[in-house]
Amino acid sequence: MDFLTSMKISSSGLSAQRKRMETISSNLANIETTRTPEGGPYRRKDVVISAMPLENEFGSILQNEFGGNIKQALVTDVIEDQSEPKLVFKPDHPDANEAGYVGMPNIDLMSEMVNMMSATRSFEANVTAINAAKSMALRAIDLGR
Repeated sequence: MDFLTSMKISSSGLSAQRKRMETISSNLANIETTRTPEGGPYRRKDVVISAMPLENEFGSILQNEFGGNIKQALVTDVIEDQSEPKLVFKPDHPDANEAGYVGMPNIDLMSEMVNMMSATRSFEANVTAINAAKSMALRAIDLGR
């Protein structure tokens, strides 16, 4: 794998994890949102990340020569949770139904925080991979002098 291919793979991972962190942040910001423009409480969102072939000339040659599959991470979709909202008894809330229950988003604070930590660690791992590739390229240039 050449220098630019490794950079493309790591940068696709950075982009995917950034989108994941943005989505988790949106979930956390709307943990108490009971009314949205679409109607009803906020629906938790999740990012779908898929491994897609890396399209470049070198990748095609390498794949043909070694039978390997060089892939990059791409966000293919952002899906909404389709489960029913949690019903919480709050009779004084403006969005309460006749029985005094309010539909709340199905967002678990602890799960979202664990997901955020995981996305952050994945982002950091991609930054480390980029820095390692850069360091190896600089050392190779130094050897050539």
